[in-house]
Amino acid sequence: FLRSPAFAAALSDELLGLGFSPRRNDLVSVRQSEELGARQEPHVAALRRALSGDVRAWLSAVTQIELEPTIDISCAKYECTDVLLCHDDELEGRRIAFILYLVPPWEKSDGGTLDLFSTDEHFQPQKIIKSLMPSWNTLVFFEVSPVSFHQHEILYEWINVVYLDMDSQAQIQEEFEERSEILLKDFLKKEKFQLLCEALENKDIQWNTRGPPNKRLYEAAEEDSLPDILKNFLQFLRSEALFLLLSNFTGLKLHFLAPSDEDEDAGEGRAADSAGHSSPKPRQDGTEQHADGSAHQPDQPDDIPEAQDSETQNGSSTPVCAGELRRWTNGHYTLVHDAQATEFALDLLFFCGCEDWDPEYGGFTSYIAKGEDEELLTVNPEDNCLALVYRDKETMKFVKYINHRSLARLKKHPNRKGFWDFSFVYYE
Repeated sequence: FLRSPAFAAALSDELLGLGFSPRRNDLVSVRQSEELGARQEPHVAALRRALSGDVRAWLSAVTQIELEPTIDISCAKYECTDVLLCHDDELEGRRIAFILYLVPPWEKSDGGTLDLFSTDEHFQPQKIIKSLMPSWNTLVFFEVSPVSFHQHEILYEWINVVYLDMDSQAQIQEEFEERSEILLKDFLKKEKFQLLCEALENKDIQWNTRGPPNKRLYEAAEEDSLPDILKNFLQFLRSEALFLLLSNFTGLKLHFLAPSDEDEDAGEGRAADSAGHSSPKPRQDGTEQHADGSAHQPDQPDDIPEAQDSETQNGSSTPVCAGELRRWTNGHYTLVHDAQATEFALDLLFFCGCEDWDPEYGGFTSYIAKGEDEELLTVNPEDNCLALVYRDKETMKFVKYINHRSLARLKKHPNRKGFWDFSFVYYE
């Protein structure tokens, strides 16, 4: 790719002189440089200029894709046992992904191939159809689309890095498997969360009332009317990357790369369902258990595909999810009803706009045993918190009626009559 062997060698030397930080999580183990967009090393800067100029124009002509002038460049250093697992590169605005290999003499037995997968009708990767071996001074590029699977940066784009640490994930899984529920505070990066909250106040969003009143009353967003960042967050909640991360958080088989419960003990000293998880546990005292360690997802309307066909729910087919963006204010609620879905499922709830929300206002989600009034678990709205609850067939839920006291928030927060949540259900 680079015409001058001397330039390629000098570029390699400059890159190896950069500081590299380890990146290790479920998808990747590698050492990565900072973004190279502002580096002043002469050969790095020259490569950047070429990629942004002549190479970009050439790529656009070859692919017939109109490309913006922006380009992201970083350097990754792979050492023995490092790996990057199956993912797609689909990010906001990204159209072409590329790799410039600057490697020593390489053999296939050394590993490190770039493996490209075929996909099924659901865009799920199936089998490797091409393997490209790293080779000195070789450029590989490909169009980014929902059906191109290799690595995933989407987790680092959105999530607080604390939750991407493998030790943290193991600790979260241990707690979740013990209690079948957890609340992850400060889940998103602060700047991303702030952008979400600002976008949620957009006047162009269309909100549809969900009913009927004997089952529910709240508002759900029309996705086509959402600002891009809200669409992107909904896409993130449906992404391959999050399915795998939720598998790591919970021990559930929500992704084909996640380990199966069949390979592990189902757990000792607790009543477990067929998936090896216990249902939400009753409180041990008479006080409400609030958002210091609980989680949930409220009742879905009948036209949201919460109840998939039994083969998808129980068999070996691809895991699925369903969800929506909801707005809650005075007079809103959901009720327990006979038609409410009661499959084994993982509920996810992410809250926005909950400053100074008081449980006395209502709006919290209660889990109860089917046919009983006893409350098993209470989840209160809390900003930038991700709530997860695994429920079984005997567990039902409702969102408590939001009373007029909630309007007192208008004194402190004139634009906050209520709050928003992203409500999703995931099935194995």
